[in-house]
Amino acid sequence: MAETMADGVNGPLLGRCGYFVERKKRYCKMVVAEGKTFCGEHANANKNAKEDDVKRIPCPLDPKHTVFENKLEKHLKKCNSREKPKPVYYVKDVNAGLEEDPDTSKEQITLSSRSKEELGVFIKKLKHAAAGLNHKHEEQILSHFALQEALNDPNNGDFAFKHLKQQASLLGNMEALGLLGPDRCFVEFGAGRGKLSHWVDIALQGSRNTHFLLVERATTRFKVDGKHKSSESVFERLHVDIQHLCLSKVPLLIKEKMPVVGIGKHLCGAATDLALRCLLDRSSEEVTDREPPRKRLKTDPAHTETGVDEGQPASETVAEKRLKVAGISIALCCHHRCDWKHYVGREFFRSLGLGPQEFGVFQRMSSWATCGMRKPASDAALPEGGNGKQEEDFEEHDQDGDTLAYNLEGMPAVEERETVGRLCKLLIDQGRIYYLQQKGYAATLRYYTSPSISLENVLLTAVPAKD
Repeated sequence: MAETMADGVNGPLLGRCGYFVERKKRYCKMVVAEGKTFCGEHANANKNAKEDDVKRIPCPLDPKHTVFENKLEKHLKKCNSREKPKPVYYVKDVNAGLEEDPDTSKEQITLSSRSKEELGVFIKKLKHAAAGLNHKHEEQILSHFALQEALNDPNNGDFAFKHLKQQASLLGNMEALGLLGPDRCFVEFGAGRGKLSHWVDIALQGSRNTHFLLVERATTRFKVDGKHKSSESVFERLHVDIQHLCLSKVPLLIKEKMPVVGIGKHLCGAATDLALRCLLDRSSEEVTDREPPRKRLKTDPAHTETGVDEGQPASETVAEKRLKVAGISIALCCHHRCDWKHYVGREFFRSLGLGPQEFGVFQRMSSWATCGMRKPASDAALPEGGNGKQEEDFEEHDQDGDTLAYNLEGMPAVEERETVGRLCKLLIDQGRIYYLQQKGYAATLRYYTSPSISLENVLLTAVPAKD
């Protein structure tokens, strides 16, 4: 009977902590020291502790965990939350947008705080601005042989199948654009576990000189990088926020001097704009940590009219020091997390007579396209043992957009809100297209998967425009 009760829910597991974690509805699974009932983290929960027992206090670097008070100084030297030396490619705010006039950067007003008349004015502006745009993207749902075995594996559940379908179409679209090939470096922004790079590598097996840079600011569990330790491809993680990443300073790119392909699967809101700035605003900067070429004199016999010293190696010219972006393929999502400061389409918005105020409202209303029609979370909560359908809807996106009450009187109907949300997404994405075109790229927006697979089903692609 005791063994039955010691299942981690009705009672603590043998040799494990006796603290019941209310949030998880089970006992803590940490191993305890001999003769102890609680683990170090929950030692303060032991009400029978002796008065001379050392007290545990919240860590000043991260209050989510605790530390013995008498070992605080030692802990601070090795705590994972301590500030670590910045890598060479860290340049603070290198990809951040310029600050607007402080007078224009007013605190945003929530949609629920606006009147019906105010919302009506903004919706009218939105429809006018989007009038000349193509409201329906081309559908290009493809697949790739690299994922066929996984797609046909019956052991994969619905959740895994949906991810595999998306990744297969992403690879298929990249191949159609000619982005899958040797002698290039794939930079996966918001890499997470690195699954997209994993499948790209499998698709390129046998190809020479392929490198992968996985950009992720958070510490990630269950990474797939380890599966590629024996492969010929080079995998490297860059633990840095995209906002502070200077690709021109990444040692691998300085050494290899190869074309870059920017990729991402569901790159949320402002992260997409930061990634575009990272690739295109900073990719043309000279690598600053190299020794500059010697000054050329007019009397130098090797001096040419073009200003390039024919006697110097080509790698020392400015052109060779630039990063070449061969293409971009980013699956978009969470437009409600966009930020006017970082948004790359500000020039496009201004050309339509729109500014930060309109952008702030459109950004918030964009959430109506995927969650504005849903009931509040309290009504939509899944019962224990439910079928998981709503969990799948929320699988990759935090649905914290600024939505209206489900049945707010006088507000747009459900269908109207969904249409408005999609127009907001379209307008924001069109600004990105405009930005890419200004940078000399042929850019497109496509539906790369069906809404039944993912509500966020738009893919942004770009390749250098042909002369």
